[in-house]
Amino acid sequence: MNGAEVDSITVSLNDSIDLRKIADSGQCFRWNEVSDRAFRVCAFGKIRYFTQIDERTISIDCDESEYDSIWKNYLDADTDYDGIIASIDPSDEFLTKAGEFGRGIRILRQDPLETLITFIISQRKNIPAIKSCVEKLCRAAGSFIGEYDGDEIYAFPTLPQLVGLSCEKRGGAFCSYHQAGIDSCSLGYRMPYIQETISRLVMNPELMEYLSGLDDEALYKELLGFKGVGKKVANCTALFGFHRLDFFPIDVWIKRVIDEKYGGTFDDRRYSPYAGVIQQYMFYYGRSGKAV
Repeated sequence: MNGAEVDSITVSLNDSIDLRKIADSGQCFRWNEVSDRAFRVCAFGKIRYFTQIDERTISIDCDESEYDSIWKNYLDADTDYDGIIASIDPSDEFLTKAGEFGRGIRILRQDPLETLITFIISQRKNIPAIKSCVEKLCRAAGSFIGEYDGDEIYAFPTLPQLVGLSCEKRGGAFCSYHQAGIDSCSLGYRMPYIQETISRLVMNPELMEYLSGLDDEALYKELLGFKGVGKKVANCTALFGFHRLDFFPIDVWIKRVIDEKYGGTFDDRRYSPYAGVIQQYMFYYGRSGKAV
């Protein structure tokens, strides 16, 4: 940690929370384990340390007011995840095991802009590579927050900061990454997608708020209209950025599970309006190497 004396609040939820499982669930890319059961979380321009105490209790280095205004919502503390697990068809052996294995995963309420950009970045990259790219983007364009655990940490860039990114390959006068001391952004073909997404949002400053007010079907259609956003990225952005819990992203891991365990067909509507939560249990269990 950065050594500063901070307040700390102990939070007991009504059902399960497992910080390590959340960090490894593929939905967030700025959680870093700093010690056993403790994670440094960067979100909303802040750095906070989340520490696991028991299966329903964590501590956060903030006061009660900040928890109530930011982190309670972020952790989706009011949704009954244990109840969702209890709704799993007991005759479905794989999913029953997946739900139990993933118990404690919660769908974070993340910033929609950050989620859209990070999932555009995520295409054809594994989680460590995605995290590396996101940190490079933050360093190149975001505001400096401070030094934590020996790392210089930058906030995720705001829309005006993203607009200010320059790319020589895209006609810019210089490279923002080189200017920040970064040899390569590692974004490749994703860079123009990000720039075109930014341009669209700048031309319509109220677009993200408009998207938040749409129903699921309309939101999905609008997300597909962004350059470089296909079905998977649209589903992930809706689920993790707009907290639409009925979206069911299908990536290589989910497709493998469906093919191997369900003969190529899985009725996710059986678990509506929480199909996306079920997807997270399947994803986490499927890629664990322990699925049977």
